[in-house]
Amino acid sequence: MSEYIKEMRKHVGHERLLTVGASVHIHKDGKFLLQKRGDSGCWGEHGGYLEIGETVEEAAKRELFEETGLTANSLEFFGVFSGKETFYTYPNGDKVANVDVAFLCEDFAGSAEADISEVTDLAWFDIDNLPENISPPSIPALKKCVEVLKERNDNQQMNK
Repeated sequence: MSEYIKEMRKHVGHERLLTVGASVHIHKDGKFLLQKRGDSGCWGEHGGYLEIGETVEEAAKRELFEETGLTANSLEFFGVFSGKETFYTYPNGDKVANVDVAFLCEDFAGSAEADISEVTDLAWFDIDNLPENISPPSIPALKKCVEVLKERNDNQQMNK
């Protein structure tokens, strides 16, 4: 958890905080690398909250490395997700209104290894066969990322 969020929680307890985070959707050969969250047991993309003074790109790369050991060589921005569909209550009762700046990453290095302090598992899923228990705030960006990749694939097929 971000040091800033920890400090704010001292003042507001479990009340809803407006949070800004960056998520990274790792894609290779028609599959996503997803993580199983340690707090909820749900699957989702990699990412987390920004620290004060950090850019969203820096946060995305930092969080990806911390959670998976992978280094993003390049990030492709594909959307900002906010509103009531990104509201979430963590298992500990902390409420957030997420603003998620989402990136697609197909150029990465390293070997994936879960950070057991936050992640219980990493697994590759076919974009047409994602697990059912997706973390609720991850759903909007994940759906959009699938749409972007399918449209890109359709365009590539048409241009052959």
